[in-house]
Amino acid sequence: MNLEDFYAGADFFAHTWLGAHLKDGGVTFRTYAPAAEHVYVRTNWDDVPMQRVADGNIWETHVDGMGPGDPYTYIIHHNEEAHEHCDPYGYGMDLRPSHRSIVRDLTFEWHDDGWMSNRSTCYDEPLNIYELHLGSWRKRSGVHQSTYVGDWFTYAEIAYQLIPYLKETGYTHVEFLPLMEHPYDGSWGYQPTGFFSPTSRYGTAHQLMELVDMLHCAGIGVILDFVPVHFATDDYGLALYDGTPLYEPTDPKEAKSEWGSYNFAHERGGVRSFLQSAANYWLGAYHFDGLRMDAISRVIYKHGDKSCGINAPAVEFVRNMNGGLKYLNPNTMLIAEDSTDYPGVTTPVDRGGLGFDYKWDMGWMNDTLNLFRTPPKERSDHYNKLSFSMMYYPHERYLLSLSHDEVVHEKATIVQKMWGDYDLKFPQARTLALYMYAHPGKKLNFMGCELAQLREWDECREQDWSLRQYPLHDSFYRFCVELNDLHANHPALWANDYDSQGFAWRQVSDPTNVVYAFERRSASERMLCVLNLSDKELPGYVVSLDNVRRAQILLNTDWKRFSGSTYEDDRRWFKLANNQLTCTLAPFSGQLYLME
Repeated sequence: MNLEDFYAGADFFAHTWLGAHLKDGGVTFRTYAPAAEHVYVRTNWDDVPMQRVADGNIWETHVDGMGPGDPYTYIIHHNEEAHEHCDPYGYGMDLRPSHRSIVRDLTFEWHDDGWMSNRSTCYDEPLNIYELHLGSWRKRSGVHQSTYVGDWFTYAEIAYQLIPYLKETGYTHVEFLPLMEHPYDGSWGYQPTGFFSPTSRYGTAHQLMELVDMLHCAGIGVILDFVPVHFATDDYGLALYDGTPLYEPTDPKEAKSEWGSYNFAHERGGVRSFLQSAANYWLGAYHFDGLRMDAISRVIYKHGDKSCGINAPAVEFVRNMNGGLKYLNPNTMLIAEDSTDYPGVTTPVDRGGLGFDYKWDMGWMNDTLNLFRTPPKERSDHYNKLSFSMMYYPHERYLLSLSHDEVVHEKATIVQKMWGDYDLKFPQARTLALYMYAHPGKKLNFMGCELAQLREWDECREQDWSLRQYPLHDSFYRFCVELNDLHANHPALWANDYDSQGFAWRQVSDPTNVVYAFERRSASERMLCVLNLSDKELPGYVVSLDNVRRAQILLNTDWKRFSGSTYEDDRRWFKLANNQLTCTLAPFSGQLYLME
């Protein structure tokens, strides 16, 4: 390892030297602990002393006879105290509550060459993401608490259930909530202790590689949540690693985050090299197609608060990290979970931006859900909430997300958020889904949304798969499958997501009826989406168009097979008179047309 690069925060491969590595019939251990007075490797049978090497800030030893699967920790002495730590660069860890690191051999025979050579960032391709918490998608015991390892399917086992489901439902990518090792199930992986260790809840490193390999061979992309802002406070982790705040700020006021975790000190070169090496590791060693980076608003502004000013060291860090990751891993996706209006988040680094490929559109999510919560009589007063996002969507490459954050902590599920009683929620949820998929931008939905789940997500229970025995839920699932299929097969809905030529309003001045109509375009086709968000039927509604001879309806959210009230026609092409489309709009409904 080039120590100069490491200290400058320019290393993306620190994990290939630091940590535990198989060598010469044993394992060579190295750890970065500048303030330590003595360091030992604790194995199953001995505490082996380590020696200072290189510039004295690195400790090293070799233990003969150790191999893959063997546990170890570091015993670090500082100021006459000794503390046991897992390996910051360790490739594996024990299942909680144990915290030992595990020696891993990352050699794996991949079969996804075809996928890897053809994958892309999907700027002008469909990107439809199924967000998933691996431990609660399906469980062996269904609804029981995850208190023993047998309750979870392994990475490899879940592949045999997940792949057919994703193919059936039509999602292009799956995004896993963080899979780095973490001590508390309820953190969902967002407070890690093992930044290089796949959580042992679901098996080994090789089993995770097998899952990614199988998904790729099935033509499905894989995105991983990555946490570059904070880490768990457990004393065996990164906290006070060498007896001093090596990874966290020295100022206690700056060290603690709003989640009770420790913030990273992004101004330090060793911290930067650690984090960007971890990001590069997941993209390289595990073939992930992208990273969704959590809490980027806390990178941009101190404590995520604009009034506290720009967090300059962290902004510089993420810009340099993203530039390096894109160079080392072409055609992978970097996605920002960012609720700020900071400009240039998806502008390339060489043009002064942060270098992300996509940014979650949190404003679209909040405005849209708030309108669908609003009673119909009041929607005219909030009419512009649904049109506001169209004013700014070309400024960044936005990704529309209805994520796990929207279905927890007493926020209610997506269907529950819809105004009205049980029967009225479903037509509105179908119309919301159509609006989302017709809107410019890539898509993400959290697991369970496709079932119209009515129970908030709980990491201790699997999804309510039994809901499909109820007609309203089953028809909603089938609606989502058909919508996914339409989205994938019609370039107008994704080819020009970030080009203003790909979108045009056709009705955005009818607050009385709460009707919207807009067009999506690609080089090969034109489509029209018409939405009625009122509680009244609107017969003979006219939408004026330009240079359209005929149209064909592709989808009506109110069709009877989706539990609506409208009989389907034969979906033949019909001629338009005077460039005007006349339709009947059921209450809380939407329609999608192909036009020529």
